[in-house]
Amino acid sequence: MVGLISPGAPCAAQEVAAPTTPDRPEGRGPAVVPMPWLMVGAPLRQGVDLKLSTFYVGEFNVPVVQVDLPIRATKFLTITPSYLYNWIPASGLNQFTPRPLGATDSYEESQFRIDGTVTIPFHEFEISARNMYVRRFRPGAAEDINRYRGRIGIARPVVVRGRTVKPFLSYESFYERKLGGWNRDRIWAGVSVPVTKRVTLQPSYLWETSLGNRDVNYLIFGVIVNTKGFLRRQSE
Repeated sequence: MVGLISPGAPCAAQEVAAPTTPDRPEGRGPAVVPMPWLMVGAPLRQGVDLKLSTFYVGEFNVPVVQVDLPIRATKFLTITPSYLYNWIPASGLNQFTPRPLGATDSYEESQFRIDGTVTIPFHEFEISARNMYVRRFRPGAAEDINRYRGRIGIARPVVVRGRTVKPFLSYESFYERKLGGWNRDRIWAGVSVPVTKRVTLQPSYLWETSLGNRDVNYLIFGVIVNTKGFLRRQSE
């Protein structure tokens, strides 16, 4: 992503990292899950920003917090170390799988991630490619897991009634050698709509399929707050 906040390029907010089972028996159909999220971004110094996100995965009752530190390395390349934590109650685990697990314990996970995103303008479009390494820390599990996430995306600013909105579309795939190899795919589409200079709304839809779990249709409503300039004036 380029700059403090690039709402048109899909962010990495969507993450429900429940335990993955090796097979996917027939059972319940796809889940439809509402997910509100809030991201607040602030510049730390030239080319370095801080983004704090929180979101709630409805139906599964999963709260998630995430911290990102985008570092603009070059005009087209951004390096982002980040941390994510989620907690899934037993009821959420039972809902996430094709058949109820009968789980009575909750599940929690911390992730330390680093990614490189290349964003290149092409005519009126923005083409992006992101490669992410994730280290999953799972309390109580026999071992931690390495994950790779690869994503490609496209966005295009469009002027509607004097206001620039940005539709976007992306595809992402996950790889975990110890959990079936390529085990998760996502397609995400939405639009970023500026409301004020500092607030952008981002309604979107994300479809996810993964080994051992139900397909999930996420109905997402995001609010992005850009504090650039505001914090500086408050301190003066």
